[in-house]
Amino acid sequence: MKILLAPMEGLVDSYLRNILTGVGGYDICVTEFVRVVDKIVPKKVFHRLCPELETSATTEAGTPVIIQLLGSDPSVLAENAAYAVELGAPGIDLNFGCPSKIVNRKAGGAVLLKSPDRMHKIISAVRAAVPCPIPVSAKIRLGFDHTDAALDIAHAVEGAGASYVVVHARTKADGYKAPARWEWLGYINDALSIPVIANGDINSVEDYRRCREISGCEEIMIGRGAVSRPDLARQIRHDYQGEPCETMNWAEISHLLMSMAQQMSATVSDKIILGRIKQWLAMLKSVYPEAQHHFDEVRRLSCFSEACFEKFRLALFDG
Repeated sequence: MKILLAPMEGLVDSYLRNILTGVGGYDICVTEFVRVVDKIVPKKVFHRLCPELETSATTEAGTPVIIQLLGSDPSVLAENAAYAVELGAPGIDLNFGCPSKIVNRKAGGAVLLKSPDRMHKIISAVRAAVPCPIPVSAKIRLGFDHTDAALDIAHAVEGAGASYVVVHARTKADGYKAPARWEWLGYINDALSIPVIANGDINSVEDYRRCREISGCEEIMIGRGAVSRPDLARQIRHDYQGEPCETMNWAEISHLLMSMAQQMSATVSDKIILGRIKQWLAMLKSVYPEAQHHFDEVRRLSCFSEACFEKFRLALFDG
């Protein structure tokens, strides 16, 4: 089985990828999308969204990081895919799932689900531009407003030569409303010969078991669940292998938060560091009740400078 760490714009960046893959369990990470419009994206943009390109496109734990592209022009996407591989990307993922209204107005993301033929052209062009050993995948939803074309969309992806497809088990209209429609993952999994990666509402080991039972998909991509439960991938992998796995306690989570803040401090402003820590603490509250108290403590701080470092440490560990 494979476990992928999902791209989440403004949240799962290189710092969090490094932290989560260090905990263990992941086979692949996917970057936040690189927006492609009408020309080749500058090298600095690829390196900003995927600084791992400077270290053989892997995290410190050795987990490969593939580049996700978002756009609608087949030839320009193909050129950018080829360039990303030239820069060292070990794989290319194409975003057909982003529900953002701004992205969709510019003919990118989930709006392309309305046109399986265009999706086929995009994937075919990218596949032709990228060397055969490099995987080309697509991230899709079940449709735009409804699921009527879900199988047509999935067949378009497979027919264009994709190596595998990640299916977020919701339509664009569903947004992120629970529950995810895992039964549709099963329909798609039965219809395709390429691997189908399940995505959506996998927030615990129990969720993974139920999703696998309903969909037949053993391979998964996790996003929000990975952020709120940092050892989720490790737990799922151990469970799949029939091995025991202790869950992380709050002291261990606090060390992860401190580690990310320290990593960020070399290149990122104090304001951004504290904002990211508060963002992560807010998501941790769904699993760790302690996170609320520490969120309140961190919120009182104004910076993450050397002078405030001890206060920050106390806010995380002692409160």
